[in-house]
Amino acid sequence: MNDHDVHAECLRLLRDGLPETAHAGLDDGQEFVPLCLDVDGDIAVVTFLRRQGDLTRSVPPFIEGWTFHRRDGEWLELGGAGGAAPDQPLARRSAAELGGPLLRYGTGKTVRNANRLLPWGAKWVSQARLWVASEVAALRVGSRLLKVPAHGHAVVVWGARRAPVVEALSEDGTVLGTLDLGPAIATPA
Repeated sequence: MNDHDVHAECLRLLRDGLPETAHAGLDDGQEFVPLCLDVDGDIAVVTFLRRQGDLTRSVPPFIEGWTFHRRDGEWLELGGAGGAAPDQPLARRSAAELGGPLLRYGTGKTVRNANRLLPWGAKWVSQARLWVASEVAALRVGSRLLKVPAHGHAVVVWGARRAPVVEALSEDGTVLGTLDLGPAIATPA
């Protein structure tokens, strides 16, 4: 699957949402498995598990996150980043295995208004990729409630300078823990 195909699939996911059922993973021949997405107003992030290279096991899969900005009713890709996936990336872990209810394993930041004429006044879209313990059913980010997929990966997007605090909620709504996604990543001058 080339980057053009991945981009088209991300746009489809932003339009239609994630599939209701968990995917078996890359072992069944898939090159691309959608993991999660988050939309906050006119910004969004889509994360996925992707096999790189020649599709052999010699190159471990990556987890990538691509950010988007909605302008004039259309989602525009801003950029993305990723890193190597852990062993058994679709296996849910307990809080004891993760060291708590939430584990941040990736972050990214892209500029939203790269076409501005002057160098100052940049607006940023930030993302944090999280591994969520099996005891957690949902995440609360401000007024947003994000359901945690069966594999336990979640992603949070924000456009404010200050990073949000994420609350891990049990099935009955009890707060199991919090994670401050700050301090804010330094922005270039």
